[in-house]
Amino acid sequence: MSMELPAQAPVSPVPLSYLRGVDSGVAPHAVSRLRTQRLARSTRPFLSRGGPRGERCEGCRLRPSHCICALRPMLPTRAGFCLLMHDAEPLKPSNTGWLIADVVEQTHAFGWARTEADAGLLALLADPQWQPYVVFPGEFVQPPQRVVHTLPVPQAAVVPGQERRPLFILLDATWPEARKMFRKSPYLDRFPVLSLHPDQVSQYRLRRSQREDHFCTSEVAALCLELTGDAGDRRAGRALESYLALFTEHYLRAKSQQPVQADSAAHRGLQDAVSSRCTPEE
Repeated sequence: MSMELPAQAPVSPVPLSYLRGVDSGVAPHAVSRLRTQRLARSTRPFLSRGGPRGERCEGCRLRPSHCICALRPMLPTRAGFCLLMHDAEPLKPSNTGWLIADVVEQTHAFGWARTEADAGLLALLADPQWQPYVVFPGEFVQPPQRVVHTLPVPQAAVVPGQERRPLFILLDATWPEARKMFRKSPYLDRFPVLSLHPDQVSQYRLRRSQREDHFCTSEVAALCLELTGDAGDRRAGRALESYLALFTEHYLRAKSQQPVQADSAAHRGLQDAVSSRCTPEE
Protein backbone atom coordinates (compact mmCIF):
# COMPACT_ATOMS: atom_id res chain seq x y z
CA MET A 1 0.00 0.00 0.00
CA SER A 2 1.45 3.34 -1.02
CA MET A 3 1.48 6.27 1.34
CA GLU A 4 0.99 9.78 0.04
CA LEU A 5 3.55 12.15 1.45
CA PRO A 6 2.49 15.61 2.55
CA ALA A 7 3.41 18.43 0.22
CA GLN A 8 6.61 20.20 1.19
CA ALA A 9 6.60 23.92 1.80
CA PRO A 10 8.74 25.98 -0.61
CA VAL A 11 12.32 26.34 0.50
CA SER A 12 13.21 29.97 1.13
CA PRO A 13 16.64 31.37 0.19
CA VAL A 14 19.29 30.67 2.81
CA PRO A 15 21.79 33.40 3.71
CA LEU A 16 25.38 32.35 3.10
CA SER A 17 26.25 32.71 6.77
CA TYR A 18 23.35 30.34 7.68
CA LEU A 19 24.33 27.59 5.26
CA ARG A 20 25.23 24.39 7.06
CA GLY A 21 28.93 23.88 6.56
CA VAL A 22 30.45 20.48 5.90
CA ASP A 23 34.04 19.92 7.01
CA SER A 24 36.26 19.42 3.98
CA GLY A 25 39.26 17.99 5.83
CA VAL A 26 41.59 20.54 4.21
CA ALA A 27 43.39 23.26 6.14
CA PRO A 28 41.89 26.75 5.75
CA HIS A 29 43.99 29.11 3.63
CA ALA A 30 44.34 32.89 3.82
CA VAL A 31 41.08 33.72 2.04
CA SER A 32 39.15 31.15 4.06
CA ARG A 33 40.49 32.61 7.29
CA LEU A 34 39.61 36.13 6.15
CA ARG A 35 36.07 34.98 5.39
CA THR A 36 35.78 33.53 8.90
CA GLN A 37 36.97 36.81 10.40
CA ARG A 38 34.53 38.79 8.27
CA LEU A 39 31.59 36.60 9.31
CA ALA A 40 32.57 36.91 12.97
CA ARG A 41 32.05 40.67 12.91
CA SER A 42 28.90 40.62 10.78
CA THR A 43 25.78 42.11 12.33
CA ARG A 44 23.46 40.49 9.78
CA PRO A 45 23.69 37.53 7.40
CA PHE A 46 25.22 37.99 3.98
CA LEU A 47 22.60 37.33 1.28
CA SER A 48 24.32 35.95 -1.80
CA ARG A 49 22.65 36.27 -5.18
CA GLY A 50 22.49 32.91 -6.91
CA GLY A 51 24.80 30.02 -6.18
CA PRO A 52 24.15 26.65 -4.56
CA ARG A 53 21.76 26.50 -1.60
CA GLY A 54 21.68 24.16 1.38
CA GLU A 55 24.80 22.40 2.62
CA ARG A 56 28.17 23.59 1.42
CA CYS A 57 31.72 22.36 1.73
CA GLU A 58 33.84 24.63 3.91
CA GLY A 59 36.86 24.00 1.69
CA CYS A 60 35.48 24.98 -1.73
CA ARG A 61 32.06 26.59 -0.99
CA LEU A 62 30.24 24.11 -3.26
CA ARG A 63 27.67 21.47 -2.42
CA PRO A 64 29.28 18.32 -0.97
CA SER A 65 28.08 16.41 -4.04
CA HIS A 66 30.06 18.84 -6.24
CA CYS A 67 33.08 19.32 -3.95
CA ILE A 68 36.45 19.90 -5.67
CA CYS A 69 38.69 19.84 -2.59
CA ALA A 70 40.26 16.53 -3.65
CA LEU A 71 41.25 18.19 -6.94
CA ARG A 72 42.92 21.23 -5.36
CA PRO A 73 46.21 21.64 -7.32
CA MET A 74 48.49 23.28 -4.74
CA LEU A 75 51.77 23.90 -6.58
CA PRO A 76 55.11 25.44 -5.58
CA THR A 77 55.77 28.90 -7.02
CA ARG A 78 58.44 31.55 -6.90
CA ALA A 79 55.86 34.35 -7.02
CA GLY A 80 53.36 35.20 -4.33
CA PHE A 81 50.04 37.02 -4.18
CA CYS A 82 48.64 39.64 -1.86
CA LEU A 83 44.86 39.86 -2.16
CA LEU A 84 43.49 43.17 -0.94
CA MET A 85 39.80 42.37 -0.70
CA HIS A 86 36.86 44.73 -0.54
CA ASP A 87 34.52 44.20 2.39
CA ALA A 88 32.06 41.65 0.98
CA GLU A 89 34.36 39.78 -1.41
CA PRO A 90 35.43 37.01 1.01
CA LEU A 91 31.75 36.19 1.56
CA LYS A 92 30.75 35.81 -2.08
CA PRO A 93 30.49 32.18 -3.19
CA SER A 94 31.61 33.20 -6.69
CA ASN A 95 34.78 34.95 -5.49
CA THR A 96 37.82 33.61 -7.39
CA GLY A 97 40.52 34.97 -5.10
CA TRP A 98 39.74 31.82 -3.13
CA LEU A 99 40.95 29.75 -6.08
CA ILE A 100 44.32 31.54 -6.11
CA ALA A 101 44.85 30.53 -2.49
CA ASP A 102 43.91 26.95 -3.44
CA VAL A 103 46.68 26.81 -6.04
CA VAL A 104 49.44 29.18 -4.82
CA GLU A 105 50.62 28.47 -1.30
CA GLN A 106 52.20 31.92 -0.95
CA THR A 107 48.85 33.71 -1.06
CA HIS A 108 48.07 36.35 1.55
CA ALA A 109 44.67 38.00 2.01
CA PHE A 110 43.68 41.18 3.82
CA GLY A 111 40.50 43.18 4.10
CA TRP A 112 40.68 46.71 2.70
CA ALA A 113 39.68 49.76 4.72
CA ARG A 114 39.84 53.39 3.62
CA THR A 115 41.01 54.77 6.96
CA GLU A 116 43.72 52.32 7.96
CA ALA A 117 45.90 49.51 6.66
CA ASP A 118 46.24 46.12 8.28
CA ALA A 119 49.50 45.81 10.22
CA GLY A 120 50.10 42.38 8.71
CA LEU A 121 49.71 43.83 5.22
CA LEU A 122 52.27 46.56 5.90
CA ALA A 123 54.69 43.99 7.31
CA LEU A 124 54.30 41.82 4.20
CA LEU A 125 54.94 44.77 1.88
CA ALA A 126 58.10 45.63 3.84
CA ASP A 127 59.44 42.05 3.79
CA PRO A 128 62.76 42.18 1.86
CA GLN A 129 62.18 38.81 0.19
CA TRP A 130 59.38 40.33 -1.92
CA GLN A 131 59.25 42.85 -4.75
CA PRO A 132 55.64 44.07 -4.73
CA TYR A 133 53.79 44.98 -7.93
CA VAL A 134 50.34 46.55 -7.89
CA VAL A 135 48.36 44.98 -10.74
CA PHE A 136 46.15 47.67 -12.27
CA PRO A 137 45.37 49.16 -15.71
CA GLY A 138 48.09 51.64 -16.65
CA GLU A 139 45.74 54.22 -18.18
CA PHE A 140 44.49 55.09 -14.68
CA VAL A 141 47.95 55.53 -13.12
CA GLN A 142 49.67 58.82 -12.34
CA PRO A 143 52.49 59.42 -12.82
CA PRO A 144 52.76 57.07 -15.82
CA GLN A 145 56.42 56.34 -14.96
CA ARG A 146 55.15 53.89 -12.33
CA VAL A 147 53.71 51.60 -15.00
CA VAL A 148 55.55 48.48 -16.20
CA HIS A 149 54.36 45.89 -18.69
CA THR A 150 57.00 43.21 -18.14
CA LEU A 151 58.99 41.84 -15.24
CA PRO A 152 62.79 41.64 -15.02
CA VAL A 153 64.34 38.28 -15.83
CA PRO A 154 65.22 36.46 -12.57
CA GLN A 155 68.87 36.99 -11.71
CA ALA A 156 71.05 35.12 -9.25
CA ALA A 157 71.39 37.13 -6.05
CA VAL A 158 74.77 38.35 -4.84
CA VAL A 159 74.01 36.39 -1.67
CA PRO A 160 72.41 33.04 -2.60
CA GLY A 161 68.81 32.76 -1.41
CA GLN A 162 68.31 36.52 -1.08
CA GLU A 163 66.90 37.36 -4.52
CA ARG A 164 63.61 39.25 -4.37
CA ARG A 165 60.54 37.37 -5.52
CA PRO A 166 57.57 39.03 -7.24
CA LEU A 167 54.57 39.70 -5.01
CA PHE A 168 51.49 40.60 -7.03
CA ILE A 169 49.03 42.87 -5.22
CA LEU A 170 45.52 42.23 -6.56
CA LEU A 171 42.61 44.52 -5.68
CA ASP A 172 39.80 41.99 -5.34
CA ALA A 173 36.61 43.97 -5.85
CA THR A 174 34.17 45.16 -8.46
CA TRP A 175 35.68 47.59 -10.96
CA PRO A 176 34.24 50.76 -9.32
CA GLU A 177 35.39 49.54 -5.91
CA ALA A 178 38.86 48.66 -7.22
CA ARG A 179 39.35 52.16 -8.67
CA LYS A 180 38.45 53.66 -5.31
CA MET A 181 40.81 51.28 -3.49
CA PHE A 182 43.66 52.20 -5.83
CA ARG A 183 43.14 55.93 -5.29
CA LYS A 184 42.75 55.72 -1.52
CA SER A 185 45.61 53.37 -0.60
CA PRO A 186 48.65 55.67 -0.30
CA TYR A 187 50.81 52.88 1.12
CA LEU A 188 50.80 51.35 -2.39
CA ASP A 189 52.09 54.51 -4.10
CA ARG A 190 55.76 53.54 -3.78
CA PHE A 191 55.40 50.32 -5.77
CA PRO A 192 55.48 49.82 -9.55
CA VAL A 193 52.17 49.16 -11.28
CA LEU A 194 52.01 46.12 -13.55
CA SER A 195 49.59 46.78 -16.42
CA LEU A 196 48.42 43.69 -18.32
CA HIS A 197 47.34 43.65 -21.96
CA PRO A 198 46.07 40.13 -22.67
CA ASP A 199 44.92 39.14 -26.15
CA GLN A 200 42.08 36.88 -25.05
CA VAL A 201 38.69 37.80 -23.56
CA SER A 202 37.53 36.72 -20.12
CA GLN A 203 36.04 33.24 -19.76
CA TYR A 204 34.50 34.02 -16.36
CA ARG A 205 30.77 33.20 -16.31
CA LEU A 206 29.69 33.56 -12.68
CA ARG A 207 29.25 37.34 -12.61
CA ARG A 208 28.35 39.81 -15.32
CA SER A 209 30.76 42.42 -16.63
CA GLN A 210 29.98 45.21 -19.04
CA ARG A 211 33.35 44.91 -20.75
CA GLU A 212 35.12 41.89 -22.26
CA ASP A 213 38.53 43.23 -21.22
CA HIS A 214 37.63 42.96 -17.52
CA PHE A 215 39.00 39.77 -16.02
CA CYS A 216 38.13 38.02 -12.79
CA THR A 217 40.77 37.91 -10.06
CA SER A 218 42.02 34.38 -10.73
CA GLU A 219 42.37 35.11 -14.46
CA VAL A 220 44.53 38.14 -13.62
CA ALA A 221 46.65 35.97 -11.31
CA ALA A 222 47.19 33.38 -14.05
CA LEU A 223 48.34 36.12 -16.43
CA CYS A 224 50.79 37.41 -13.81
CA LEU A 225 52.30 33.96 -13.33
CA GLU A 226 53.00 33.78 -17.06
CA LEU A 227 55.26 36.85 -16.83
CA THR A 228 57.76 35.87 -14.13
CA GLY A 229 60.10 33.80 -16.30
CA ASP A 230 59.86 30.89 -13.87
CA ALA A 231 58.79 27.45 -15.12
CA GLY A 232 57.03 26.60 -11.86
CA ASP A 233 55.06 29.83 -11.97
CA ARG A 234 54.03 29.19 -15.56
CA ARG A 235 52.81 25.71 -14.66
CA ALA A 236 50.85 27.09 -11.70
CA GLY A 237 49.31 29.75 -13.93
CA ARG A 238 48.05 27.16 -16.37
CA ALA A 239 46.74 25.02 -13.51
CA LEU A 240 44.93 28.04 -12.06
CA GLU A 241 43.32 28.78 -15.41
CA SER A 242 42.11 25.18 -15.66
CA TYR A 243 41.02 25.15 -12.02
CA LEU A 244 38.79 28.16 -12.64
CA ALA A 245 37.13 26.30 -15.52
CA LEU A 246 36.53 23.31 -13.24
CA PHE A 247 35.17 25.45 -10.40
CA THR A 248 32.84 27.24 -12.82
CA GLU A 249 31.55 23.97 -14.20
CA HIS A 250 30.85 22.50 -10.73
CA TYR A 251 29.31 25.76 -9.49
CA LEU A 252 26.88 26.02 -12.40
CA ARG A 253 25.97 22.32 -12.34
CA ALA A 254 25.30 22.49 -8.60
CA LYS A 255 23.18 25.61 -9.09
CA SER A 256 21.07 23.88 -11.77
CA GLN A 257 20.99 20.59 -9.79
CA GLN A 258 22.91 18.63 -12.41
CA PRO A 259 25.35 15.85 -11.45
CA VAL A 260 29.11 16.13 -11.77
CA GLN A 261 30.67 14.95 -15.04
CA ALA A 262 33.91 13.35 -13.93
CA ASP A 263 35.16 12.92 -17.51
CA SER A 264 34.37 16.45 -18.67
CA ALA A 265 36.79 18.62 -20.62
CA ALA A 266 37.31 20.76 -17.50
CA HIS A 267 38.45 17.74 -15.48
CA ARG A 268 40.78 16.57 -18.22
CA GLY A 269 42.13 20.10 -18.67
CA LEU A 270 43.09 20.36 -15.01
CA GLN A 271 44.76 16.95 -15.05
CA ASP A 272 46.79 17.93 -18.10
CA ALA A 273 47.80 21.29 -16.61
CA VAL A 274 48.95 19.79 -13.31
CA SER A 275 50.89 16.95 -14.95
CA SER A 276 52.55 19.15 -17.56
CA ARG A 277 56.09 20.48 -17.35
CA CYS A 278 56.81 24.02 -18.49
CA THR A 279 60.03 25.77 -19.38
CA PRO A 280 60.65 29.50 -18.89
CA GLU A 281 60.96 30.00 -22.66
CA GLU A 282 57.54 28.52 -23.51
